[in-house]
Amino acid sequence: MPPRRKLSDLDRGRAIGWLQDGVAARQVAQRLAVAPSVIIRLKQRFHATGRVQERQRSGRPRVTTQREDRFIQRQAMQQRMATANNIRQRLQATTNTVVSGQTIRNRLHNFGLRTRRPVRGTTLTANHRAARRAWCTQHVRWQRQQWAQVLFTDESRFCLEPADGRIRVWRRRGERFAEGAVRERQRFGGGSVMVWGGISTRLRTPLYHVVGNLTGVRYQNEILQPLVVPALQAIGPRAILQDDNAPPLLCSCKHLHPAGQGQQDAVASQQPGPEPHRAHVGRALSSGTATSPSSCQSGSTAAMAPAGVEWSSQSIHMQPDPLHAPTMC
Repeated sequence: MPPRRKLSDLDRGRAIGWLQDGVAARQVAQRLAVAPSVIIRLKQRFHATGRVQERQRSGRPRVTTQREDRFIQRQAMQQRMATANNIRQRLQATTNTVVSGQTIRNRLHNFGLRTRRPVRGTTLTANHRAARRAWCTQHVRWQRQQWAQVLFTDESRFCLEPADGRIRVWRRRGERFAEGAVRERQRFGGGSVMVWGGISTRLRTPLYHVVGNLTGVRYQNEILQPLVVPALQAIGPRAILQDDNAPPLLCSCKHLHPAGQGQQDAVASQQPGPEPHRAHVGRALSSGTATSPSSCQSGSTAAMAPAGVEWSSQSIHMQPDPLHAPTMC
């Protein structure tokens, strides 16, 4: 930690007293945890002027008062997207004080405010916010053992060459199209890659590469049967499957509901907006007959189970779960 460069009025008086008692300047600096040059300048000032206080510094006076500085900070905090020129115009209209845009930026820098790129978020309606608050209130007291029963799954699409504008280039005036200053990119974004995966506190599923469009039939045959069902069985009889309610996924998860079972308490597709859902997977019997999956177009409610496994009568219980908003590339 570097030594201090300034002393209070009390420390200046103590330092002069020690110096008059014959204590060396370096020892005084060690006692006060400051640089030796601070004590030497203090000694020279005392011998020249007989005072220990620093003389008043000259310079350009501040064009804004403390009240106007708080006004600038309040404007930036209330409207985060406002530019320095916008705040300058509001300050001039309110207090009749004329300043430059750089002065506004300097004042905001003093308050620790600097411009950054905003984080992109999904638009949420009032119904979405209310549903999320209700979900959080319901699960706020869940224990670690309860969260260990949840299998979170989601699919994400990654653009191969996103044009996010974060790459900068050093160039002089007139070199906009110079060789080396132009970044080449593929037309239409250069394509994308979609992957699917699931995680829980106990395990994680293999990362599955989705080629083409993910339909309900493909989700059943390529993801639900070989990946989701074994993971739920490994978690335990009270495992919970949670994924977003994309139409193909929601239609496929309905087929986990056994035939003849009562109507579900709530279906996520009936919720306002693209809100997620969760399927509670109950106790799976170690013996029984397997039921083949059916497509979404057939409208069948046959249960989908792996070979040698039959879902019990309490196998699936779907409820609205507005925890995560849908992801988009």
